[in-house]
Amino acid sequence: MSKYSHDKIVPFNDSQQSKKEQVAAMFDQIAFRYDFLNRFLSGGIDVSWRKRAIGELKEIQPRMVLDVATGTADVAIMTWKYLHPEKIIGIDISEGMLNLGRQKIDKLLLSKQIELLKGDSEAINFPDATFDAITVAFGVRNFENLEKGLAEMYRVLKPGGKVVILEFSKPRKTGFKSLYNLYMNLIAPRAGQWLSKNKDAYQYLNQSVKAFPEGETFLHILQQVGFINTSLKRLSLGICTIYCGRKAS
Repeated sequence: MSKYSHDKIVPFNDSQQSKKEQVAAMFDQIAFRYDFLNRFLSGGIDVSWRKRAIGELKEIQPRMVLDVATGTADVAIMTWKYLHPEKIIGIDISEGMLNLGRQKIDKLLLSKQIELLKGDSEAINFPDATFDAITVAFGVRNFENLEKGLAEMYRVLKPGGKVVILEFSKPRKTGFKSLYNLYMNLIAPRAGQWLSKNKDAYQYLNQSVKAFPEGETFLHILQQVGFINTSLKRLSLGICTIYCGRKAS
């Protein structure tokens, strides 16, 4: 049962499919241009956001890492590059995105270190207390049931483990906020349509960012499912936020 308004924001309003099915279909459709669009629409700054998020795990030096909504494996690959854990598992509901991620991993000769699996964040197919750390970059916004997905991540995290979530947010400074809204309402959907032939995906991006329970509200949701020592860091004048939480030892 959806609890938050963002749970009901879907890519295709005329579809009878569930949000989960629609999100998988949308990412399958745009997978071939996803990495390029990320770099293009963010001016390349999304790479530094991911690096900052992964940096939050340095203190615990995780051995087993789960990357939820791994997509084309950007975070999984970057995590290996900076932290060298023993194993990284990436899960995603879009086979199209996973296939591209696997190609990147094979090219880097990292298939023993990084494994990508089709998997649902709301029913993670691993036993309790499997992972030292969990990362999610721009994925929790796509959950059909936000609390259920976060609770599953809490379940598979080891005691003392850490979750790091990177997600879009809305800037607060008035002048910059106006520019941001113009960009998100007009430029991003049109650029997305031109480059990927899929305007719906980038209208969905804007709508889901607007509806997402960000900031202190999101920290409260993390606390409700059990996480402690929660914190947030706003990046790039608030366009993006890193959220962290721990599972009690």
